[in-house]
Amino acid sequence: MTSTDVRNDAEDSGPSGYAAARLRLLTEGARSGPPRRAALAELTDGWLAELFTAGAEQLRGVSLVAVGGYGRGELSPRSDLDLLLLHDGNDPKGVAALADRLWYPVWDLGLALDHSVRTPAEARRTAGEDLKVQLGLLDARHLAGDLGLTAGLRTAVLADWRNQAPKRLPELQELCAERAERQGELQYLLEPDLKEARGGLRDATALRAVAASWLADAPREGLDDARRRLLDVRDALHLTTGRVTDRLALQEQDQVAADLGLLDADTLLRQVYEAARVISYASDVTWREVGRVLRSRAVRPRLRAMLGGGKPVAERSPLAEGVVEQDGEVVLARAARPERDPVLPLRAAAAAAQAGLPLSLHAVRRLAATVRPLPTPWPAEAREQLVTLLGSGRPTIEVWEALEAEGLITRLLPDWERVRCRPQRNAVHLWTVDRHLIETAVRASEFTRRVSRPDLLLVAALLHDIGKGWPGDHSVAGEIIARDVAARIGFDRADVAVLSALVRHHLLLVETATRRDLEDPATVRSVAEAVGSQGTLELLHALTEADALATGPAAWSSWRGSLVADLVKRVSAVLAGDAPEEPEAATATAEQERLAIEAIATGSPVLALRAQTEPPGDPAGDQPSGDPEPLGVELLIAVPDQEGVLPAVAGVLAMHRLTVRTAELRALDLPSGVEGSVLLLDWRVAAEYGSLPQAARLRADLVRALDGSLDIATRLAERDAAYPRRRGVVAPPPRVTVASAASRLATVIEVRAQDAPGLLFRIGRALEDAGVRVRSAHVSTLGANAVDAFYVTGPEGAPLPGDEAASVAGKLEETLRA
Repeated sequence: MTSTDVRNDAEDSGPSGYAAARLRLLTEGARSGPPRRAALAELTDGWLAELFTAGAEQLRGVSLVAVGGYGRGELSPRSDLDLLLLHDGNDPKGVAALADRLWYPVWDLGLALDHSVRTPAEARRTAGEDLKVQLGLLDARHLAGDLGLTAGLRTAVLADWRNQAPKRLPELQELCAERAERQGELQYLLEPDLKEARGGLRDATALRAVAASWLADAPREGLDDARRRLLDVRDALHLTTGRVTDRLALQEQDQVAADLGLLDADTLLRQVYEAARVISYASDVTWREVGRVLRSRAVRPRLRAMLGGGKPVAERSPLAEGVVEQDGEVVLARAARPERDPVLPLRAAAAAAQAGLPLSLHAVRRLAATVRPLPTPWPAEAREQLVTLLGSGRPTIEVWEALEAEGLITRLLPDWERVRCRPQRNAVHLWTVDRHLIETAVRASEFTRRVSRPDLLLVAALLHDIGKGWPGDHSVAGEIIARDVAARIGFDRADVAVLSALVRHHLLLVETATRRDLEDPATVRSVAEAVGSQGTLELLHALTEADALATGPAAWSSWRGSLVADLVKRVSAVLAGDAPEEPEAATATAEQERLAIEAIATGSPVLALRAQTEPPGDPAGDQPSGDPEPLGVELLIAVPDQEGVLPAVAGVLAMHRLTVRTAELRALDLPSGVEGSVLLLDWRVAAEYGSLPQAARLRADLVRALDGSLDIATRLAERDAAYPRRRGVVAPPPRVTVASAASRLATVIEVRAQDAPGLLFRIGRALEDAGVRVRSAHVSTLGANAVDAFYVTGPEGAPLPGDEAASVAGKLEETLRA
């Protein structure tokens, strides 16, 4: 069926005919994208024109005007109809009656309508007072009635906009900035708002408005295609959900991807991110140009007076060979020859980042069009300029994005293409993979004074996640890629080995420190064997912190930093030739010893509950000082050694709605003369909501839980039944594994699962039911993910045989999946 056929159906049968034709248009599979949006707009035009003609037979000086997105002829399936009934003011009652005959049929069909009734003077006055109204009128399109009236308004509105541009464009820029602050950046959000987020459809409309002002223009290459892709995704989202929405929620992404013929939701997000990146970069360049033009206009009259009316010459300040600063941007010198100087892109980028200035669009495009590829291996200058760029701190990001927008990064580093705009479906991560790598380099630049080879640190930061997007463990894949890239950019064999080792083991320190018993010599020896040298350990320590800080606030804290620093100190001692001592029970602090003695004397648990904050900064003293980092409450519990301690404590905390942030369990070495064995639990907890419970109440419930008079499982089940949790994103299933060779003293069982109330209770009870003893536990939470390690032994205190350990892990995983 052609668009003409559809329109004729609507005209022949009135509103019901329009509704049927609209439904056919939206459900037929032959058309999608711009053709369907245009056809829907044409169909709607015809229907509204018929309504207007039927209701305006006796009226003159009236027209119906489409504005906003409808004015551009782009109607998504659930888009609002933005309409203006324009009139000359001669027959207000007749116009009011006509408005009723137009608006009510639209509402009767359940279509969203944004409408107004104004004279041209009123429309111009309202536009002058409301920037959003003025932006909508810039896309005004005549639908029916007095064409001259519509044309006159369009001409006047455009003239007003151009005359008022020096005042209105800064207002528009501020509006865009406020919206970006509220909605975030489209190119990094897991559930982005396609319209309101920075880099979305609103920004694309703002760029059209800037172009209409004739004051500045956006980089046009790729902009229309980026906007079209976002509109296509919004169309599919409207059809999938059946409602007006611009937010691409996680639960809708698979279906939207399928409707668009894409492989999966990650492919969909990557396309969305790429489109948003084009619009964001165009916005940056455009608003920079607007600012430059407005500054130039403000300064020019004074300069002309000083120079006697002559045209001022822009000042050019040298920055590097072939690179100068002009008008607050970095441009190429007049004598520069990119076709003869393959290092020029990196030299210009490094100079711009060092100066804290943007690379001009013209310069980047000239480099992209004319520069020759670098030889393999790179010359020393190219490698040095890359390191300088990476070590320039926060300005590196804007310069890198400018190179990437014109394809220069993937020409320099072809492996970058796999991580470019790649989403990370983990709430801990704030950025896409490529932006995370640049953020890590920015963070690493703060630590270059604490390592002997800052160049290796910066390049390792750039490459540490380069294996994401390949099958298997990204650290293993990344090691291979990093070795190839490091050799290509000119590092010698020894440096290549260090870089590949840093990429391979970039998660080793933080995972070991938070999930392993550092008192166990096997833990420290295994890290020392993997690292191999003091120099590599020093670099890995800095890379670990930079990586975590660049991930997001949930990935790093002073507590984690202190654990990593403790591990590094122990590994350094082993590398220096000092063997770690075989552990006995842990040494107690004065308070822990007091609690332990009281627990032995009373034969029951004792506890201390107090507010806990971490000291500001890094334990090594390399971080700038700041406010203490709140950790909630420290909970110390001493319990005479017995079965069921872990599930009892975890269950009591879950009953009292306390979230466990970190947890450690270990045996204490008591003073000489004190008989007995005590387990110490040092946990950090926070209330889900409300205030913390009294310590006496917690202790009373813990005593009941240990003697069996408190049925925790039933209490938790009753609470869950009374207050069911809202359905959210479907989390990946839990995974339980045995970490082979992690300890000679115990079997290490790792649990990765979605964090939830009562999770630690279920784990503890399952381990108790399996007949194993928990020797120590190391529990941590990253965002919504629990990552826990349990050192368990058999009843006699020995590690579990391999088949028994696998059986325990399998049963625990089954329990958590149930």
